[in-house]
This record gives sequence, C-alpha cells and structure tokens, in this order.
Amino acid sequence: MKKYLGEFEELVLLTVSMLGDDAYGVAIKEALQEKANRTITIGSLHSTIARLEEKGLLESWLGEATAVRGGRKKRYFKLTADAVQVLQHIKSLRDDLWSLSNLGTEPI
Repeated sequence: MKKYLGEFEELVLLTVSMLGDDAYGVAIKEALQEKANRTITIGSLHSTIARLEEKGLLESWLGEATAVRGGRKKRYFKLTADAVQVLQHIKSLRDDLWSLSNLGTEPI
C-alpha cells in the first residue's frame, strides 16, 4: 500500500491520534496550533480532513447534539488501520534518514 502524505496531513493524523476520543474539528485545530506553533484556518483543516477521508486514512461519525452547540452535533474522527501503517512507515523512514544524516554529529 502506497499512500503519500504531505506534512500537514501527517500532522493532522498525528493530532487525531493524540486526541483519541476527543478528536473533532475545533479540538484538532487548537491542538495543532499549540503544538506546531502556527496559525491554522478551519477551512484548510476541513479540506485536509476531507482529503484524508478520501484516501481512507480517517473515519468520521457524528456525536450527540449538545445544548452548548445550539443542538448541533460534533463530527469526530479516528485513524483507520491504513493510517496507522502509513504513519509507522513514515516514522521508520524518517528515523532511518536521521540516523544516516550528519545532523547532530557535525557542526553546521
């Protein structure tokens, strides 16, 4: 299985994994902004999430309606088994490349 991820896609998947059962749009956006120290628009996040669902790397479902959201439901996300495999492959590749690089061993 070959699925290629951009940097932002990888960050979104890792954030969904980190949030577990609390992975919904606003929570993903806020966690990403905090961890990556960058501004993220909800539009860019939603288009990335849609692309990841099309690739079969994310699944979503609607939670219960809440009064806090005016009766609207939250859409929650979780990684698919394919997403876990892709992320593990990327980590392994990065680890291999880091171990072969001169970064950290020679002055820049």
